[in-house]
Amino acid sequence: MNTIRTKLTGLLVGSVLGVLVVATGLSVLMLTPPDFGRADDAAAVQLGMLVDLAGRTQEPLDEGSYGRIARAPAGGPAVEPMTASINEALTRRGRALHVAITEPPELDWPVISAPLSDGRWLIVPMALPRPGPNNAWALVGWVLLVALGVTLVMVFAVRRLTEPLALLQRTADAITPCSEVEPVPEKGPAEVRAAARAINQLAARLRQVMESRMRLVAAAGHDLRTPMTRMRLRAEFLSEDDRAAFIDDLDELDRIADSAIRLVREEVEDGSGEPVRLDAMVADTVAELHEIGYAVTLAQTSPGVIRGRPEALRRALRNLFINAATHGRQAMVRMGEADGRLQVLVEDTGPGIPEELLPRVFEPFFRVDPARGAPTPGAGLGLAIAEQIVTRNGGTLHLENMALGLRQVLEFPMMTLGEGED
Repeated sequence: MNTIRTKLTGLLVGSVLGVLVVATGLSVLMLTPPDFGRADDAAAVQLGMLVDLAGRTQEPLDEGSYGRIARAPAGGPAVEPMTASINEALTRRGRALHVAITEPPELDWPVISAPLSDGRWLIVPMALPRPGPNNAWALVGWVLLVALGVTLVMVFAVRRLTEPLALLQRTADAITPCSEVEPVPEKGPAEVRAAARAINQLAARLRQVMESRMRLVAAAGHDLRTPMTRMRLRAEFLSEDDRAAFIDDLDELDRIADSAIRLVREEVEDGSGEPVRLDAMVADTVAELHEIGYAVTLAQTSPGVIRGRPEALRRALRNLFINAATHGRQAMVRMGEADGRLQVLVEDTGPGIPEELLPRVFEPFFRVDPARGAPTPGAGLGLAIAEQIVTRNGGTLHLENMALGLRQVLEFPMMTLGEGED
């Protein structure tokens, strides 16, 4: 994942583990292990001298201490291979001794039992540490354990440090023209506080701009009604031909005002809704338009439920179907399921739209009539309104050219059977 949290975690973990590996490697190279061979030779010399001294004395038998003379060697399990290495060292020194190194259960350290010439045994504690196993996996396991611990600590620390940034990201993603976003807490480091303050100001200003825009468009649409009504009254005194053209122009102005108000309303209206049978809505809309003379045909449908606002969705479908039937001569509607989403395809047989104009088709008042045939009446807001409605109801809308005609693709997330039930 290409996020600052992932990059920071990787950088810290990689740096610490890199230092750990280098330090471990240098330690292995620079720190030499003890030479147990020389230690065994020194122990053999010392043990031989102790045996000689003990053989010349008549110390009483002692059965309860580390350094003592006893009748028998100390019991307990033998310690190998130290017994063999000490005996080999004694043999190299020319001493015909055969000692035994054992771990008596009553003691907490191995002892050496060496025979004396009179049949007694000298029992002394072992002065050398036992050599550890020559196992490289122990080093590997230690490195892995440290690496795991460092990684867990770093992940926890980075998540705590970057949580304010993640909160800012989630808040910024949630900001829409009509969303009511909770203000981001302005706490933490100075940079985070400044970013949170900027996000809060951005959200507040965006709400103010959208409210001002809605009031402006609504007021303009309302104020246009009075002069347009007066103009309709005056048109009654014109000749028949002039009156028809004048009324057509007034109707066009009326459609533009209504479309502008509807577009702004769709941008700021709440996006929540209710369960909607999309297949039934598509079929009803096709039948309605077909009945009033539009060349719209339903070729395929599939049952499916989505969440949305029924009136707004019906308006969006009507705009898209009329757009295909008007500009593309006739509309063929297909509905099905694709990748867990409901898909509505609206295909026409018109000339399509030039590829360089496709990214602009959802711009308000943008007209593509010169590219699609004879000019047709309208405000140029039908696709913009439909796109706002579909987006506000959780769907997507895009247009694509076919070999012959244009395809409008709507996709909505499906609701499960139990999700729409109360």
